[in-house]
Amino acid sequence: MHGWIILDKPLGLGSTQAVSAVKRALRQGGYGKAKVGHGGTLDPLASGVLPVAIGEATKLAGRMLDSDKVYEFTIGFGVETDTLDGEGQTVATSEVRPTWAEVEAVLPRFTGPIDQVPPVYSALKVDGERAYDLARAGEEVVLATRAVTVHSLTVAPAEAGAAGVGALSSPGNPAAPASAGATADATTLVAHVSKGTYIRSLARDIARALGTVGHVTYLRRVKAGPFDLSHAISLDKLGETANARRLEQILLPLRAGLDDIPALSLDPDQAGALRQGRVLAGIARDDGLHFAMLGETPVALVEVESGEARVVRGFNL
Repeated sequence: MHGWIILDKPLGLGSTQAVSAVKRALRQGGYGKAKVGHGGTLDPLASGVLPVAIGEATKLAGRMLDSDKVYEFTIGFGVETDTLDGEGQTVATSEVRPTWAEVEAVLPRFTGPIDQVPPVYSALKVDGERAYDLARAGEEVVLATRAVTVHSLTVAPAEAGAAGVGALSSPGNPAAPASAGATADATTLVAHVSKGTYIRSLARDIARALGTVGHVTYLRRVKAGPFDLSHAISLDKLGETANARRLEQILLPLRAGLDDIPALSLDPDQAGALRQGRVLAGIARDDGLHFAMLGETPVALVEVESGEARVVRGFNL
């Protein structure tokens, strides 16, 4: 068992608990012990795509952590909480509600390279301690601003057009048509972001830029790296498949996590050299990462530079 299982993580479950559920499914299905890790933390209050690496795929989990993500999220206007989501305590309120036109107009300000301050309730470390542990203990937490990239930020398809001719309903009242001048109690957005981007901080900053306050009331990851919801299965489906000993049918291959990296075909001698950690010379490929294969068997992730290939990650397959 070497590859990827993509979970549609439910609400209320942490990423570590999801990994434990996969381990349990492997045991119950009689698959034996295997390394299992995840490719990107999702808070318990968030649902959606959680790539879970099995076996040798765990060597690629770090690359998945560094990959872009796409989220769908709802900002509820009028209340800001200390956690910036529905779990926290209210720290600010406002009677101001933005219009749909104002929501549309502010989004370009948060697209491209931006600076943001992470939530104090986050897993970032401050002097060796988790920020959320310090915050829960009542200590003041000051986190440094970080540079991230928001590749795109749009109104979710279900609400698109609400600021235009009023063809769609407003979130606050599904039966009522919205218009550019109508105010919104909430808005749902889709963000394609770089690693390290906090959606809760993005929601806070958008609300403040609109002259009000807000917090995330709904958060769903719809894509992580190359994996989207079309690849994802529920925990129930995972359990059923494991008990029927059919996990191989839902296991995506090792290379699925590297679909943007070209393959490099090897002959047996070259494969043997890479497995010994040696450098291959005379590789007529462009510089950059390549996925070295012997037939259909992954051998290594290699870096090609000036015609030489060096192992970045070797696979014991």
